[in-house]
Amino acid sequence: MWFDPICPWAWMTSRWLLEVEKVREMAIRFHVMSLSVLNEGRAELPEQYRELMAKGWGPVRVCIAVEQKYGPEKLRDLYTALGTRIHLGKQDLGPDLYRAALAEVGADPALAAVADSTEYDGALRASHNAGMKPVGTDVGTPVIHAPGPVPGERIAFFGPVVTPAPKGDAAARLWDGVLLVAGTPGFYELKRTRELGPIFD
Repeated sequence: MWFDPICPWAWMTSRWLLEVEKVREMAIRFHVMSLSVLNEGRAELPEQYRELMAKGWGPVRVCIAVEQKYGPEKLRDLYTALGTRIHLGKQDLGPDLYRAALAEVGADPALAAVADSTEYDGALRASHNAGMKPVGTDVGTPVIHAPGPVPGERIAFFGPVVTPAPKGDAAARLWDGVLLVAGTPGFYELKRTRELGPIFD
């Protein structure tokens, strides 16, 4: 799964996938994408969203630095630490949040400083492109890559966008459905208008 820690819909999907791990023989690997990278140069964005995209560079830079320095398992832990603070705790993005999340997962809190640095932007863009190129440019996050109809093939999808995050058997059934459509040659899209915001429970 490719996530941006500021996206509430990616957070919902990630919590669902962690539930699926409990009830199906599968393992989730988390990767970083960036809504700030995705929306670079888009002048038509509303001012409030442009401000969010400017702030959004910080957490993804911290995430990619942790992945580079400590590996994917630490990234997974950091995503939960960040997301809990951002989406459940409603904490403001910034150095205090990053330092607290880094300390919680046993990473160097000094890495919070990379939020304002371009040092890891090459790795960030590479991770972003690895997740987004297979799914196309007209989507955001969450993005998942699921097993396709040919052994070893991966099919990339935007979503699933779901609220609240299914648990137990419901989580398993949704995953089974994802595998079903990913295994269907030529399947591209199911969509309906969202009527609910994220339900964090």
